[in-house]
Amino acid sequence: MSDSLVDLRRTLHRNPEVSGEEFQTSLLLYQMLGDLGLSVRMGPDGRGVIADLDTFENNGSTVLALRGDIDALRIHDCKKVGYCSQRQGIMHACGHDAHSAIVLGAAQAIQSLAENGELPWPVRVRFIFQPAEEICVGANEMIKAGCLEDVSAIIATHMEPGLPFGKIGFRKGELTANCEEIHIRIQGSSGHGARPYEANDPIAAAAQLVNTLYLTLPRVTQTHEAVVVSFGQIHGGTSPNVIPETVELSGTMRTLVPQTRHETIRHIHRIAEGIAMATQTKIDVNFKLGTDAVRNDSDVIDLLKETCAELLGLPAIHEIPRASMGGEDFAFYLNHVPGAMIRLGCAAPGSESWPMLHSTQFDIDERVLALGANMLARSTVTCFEPGSRWHQQLLRPRTTSSTDSSTD
Repeated sequence: MSDSLVDLRRTLHRNPEVSGEEFQTSLLLYQMLGDLGLSVRMGPDGRGVIADLDTFENNGSTVLALRGDIDALRIHDCKKVGYCSQRQGIMHACGHDAHSAIVLGAAQAIQSLAENGELPWPVRVRFIFQPAEEICVGANEMIKAGCLEDVSAIIATHMEPGLPFGKIGFRKGELTANCEEIHIRIQGSSGHGARPYEANDPIAAAAQLVNTLYLTLPRVTQTHEAVVVSFGQIHGGTSPNVIPETVELSGTMRTLVPQTRHETIRHIHRIAEGIAMATQTKIDVNFKLGTDAVRNDSDVIDLLKETCAELLGLPAIHEIPRASMGGEDFAFYLNHVPGAMIRLGCAAPGSESWPMLHSTQFDIDERVLALGANMLARSTVTCFEPGSRWHQQLLRPRTTSSTDSSTD
């Protein structure tokens, strides 16, 4: 199915849709999954797709879920290829087109085995195509829509341009960071640019605040703990010769463990209070949760490693040495069920450099699509082997409701 997966990925790549607008992507996947004979339903507001394949004669098992994401980014595609994005300023720069093709390929493979009577035992699997990952709301939307009903474990893949095709990255425990938005409003008093002593300058306060945070936070955080605070937006003023009354800043804070998170929030408030006093301004700091840290389950990682060794041999296994400080809303599923995300090497082997995620040149070695689908399909079938370690550990009935989101 390699060629068909490449065709699907290129179709999605040509026609990207940003978070909240994934209607045509969802409709295409809905139709393809329905054509396979799966039980299919749309996600909330016609965005996202949930498809089920159950070969048990009776309700004989919990569900293993496979998740892909479908949204694109507001980035202009600068590649010179035939499948370049046809939508100005929008592209799949994070590999979500590939993730979707991989999950659909796994669905095709497992359904083909079932139709041909080649499944060695029954399986019960759910394919989740999630919208709005990039704005960290899609996972909770799908959870509220019931995508985790009867699910006992969940698996996802992510493109990894830092690894060549044929290498797969694994990590137990923290894979990505807790990510929160920081919103700061600085209230001063306006005045003429020629007479700053008559104003309380919020731009000067903003400059001091950003510099102080960047310089101070590394000095008050334990050296073995990771903290990243970055500001991506500063808005203030309407004229070059007028000191404005207010300035607003937006950024992110990324941490790995709860204690470091709480301490960093306390330090940011303390520093803001000091800058406000020194500049005679009022500084309001607010935090908004983006996503929790992805914490991979050890048993699920062991299952996926076993599959990787069968497919590619032990040298293909890459142990990820440390967690990424990026955010990933796959974490919200893991608040309810155990699961894991693995990183699929997607750079062409031997290339001296490869465009990284969120780059205007981002692309993949498309052989990763069939490999990823094979990984997910094989892992799914293996998980349902009667009496196996995986069947006993990963398919245990859950005792709590999966539709009650802890982030509400």
